[in-house]
Amino acid sequence: MSQTARGVGDGSLASETAAKAAAARDALGERDGVLVAFSGGVDSAVVAALAADALGDDAVACTARSETLPAAELDDARRVAEEIGIAHETVTFSELDDPNFVANDGDRCYHCRTMRLGRMYETARELGIDTVCDGTNADDPGEGHRPGLRAVEELDVFSPLLDAGITKDEVRAIAESYGLSVADKPSMACLSSRIPTGLEVTEERLTRVEKAERVLREWGFSGFRVRDHDGLARVEIAPEELERALDPAFADAVHEHLTDLGFEYVTLDMAGYRTGSVSPGGEEEGDASAEAESAGDGLDIGRQYPR
Repeated sequence: MSQTARGVGDGSLASETAAKAAAARDALGERDGVLVAFSGGVDSAVVAALAADALGDDAVACTARSETLPAAELDDARRVAEEIGIAHETVTFSELDDPNFVANDGDRCYHCRTMRLGRMYETARELGIDTVCDGTNADDPGEGHRPGLRAVEELDVFSPLLDAGITKDEVRAIAESYGLSVADKPSMACLSSRIPTGLEVTEERLTRVEKAERVLREWGFSGFRVRDHDGLARVEIAPEELERALDPAFADAVHEHLTDLGFEYVTLDMAGYRTGSVSPGGEEEGDASAEAESAGDGLDIGRQYPR
């Protein structure tokens, strides 16, 4: 791939980062073929670009479709795969078929990742590919409670970024050097991360969260989450966008839209959006006490919103 080949060793990367990227690409090239577990985020996009560069048509990106993946993210994954020039497959499964996932304990991501990667391996075998790889980077193991990484280890998934010692900042630098449109894309955890640990994950909750976040996206917000606290919507907005969210007109509009979606109450979290604020078992890992610490920080943006 000419586009990705320009990214590694073209002088636009710091020498150490370029060496790491080349090592990851070379390690991929040693495989007969690889299937990349592909979300369309920056980590998996960089792995897909390196794999396509190293293996050409023997590299395939694969995205798993389920109730926890927003439709907009699937569209993005298709677009980014086309941008990279890598073959793209989709597989469909349902985490809701697993009662352990539905129960939403601290190991929810372990159950999800086990199912998701299992489907990846099935697809790889159908394509005659032995290796499944993912976008785990060198920063991930140190970021708190990460049960999903246990599934990666147990299933012997190849993590070229981790093996090469490539950090998140370096991933973004490599993506930028390739000209990938997702170089600055914020991390996007699955929709189940919006549901507090211990509260069952249901299709109804996932659907209303997805629709609520779609509203915020359409209104031009870029950093946000809608957390579902059993019918109470806790809206988190990035600190740099929070002032706009405090406008009374926004309060009226978001309250109207989210109650129409089935939420009984709508609050705005005054601490703003930050990862790990709901579920220690989620892919947005953080301190397990984060939910308790922030639960009282919401401002009701329904009828009692200050005028």
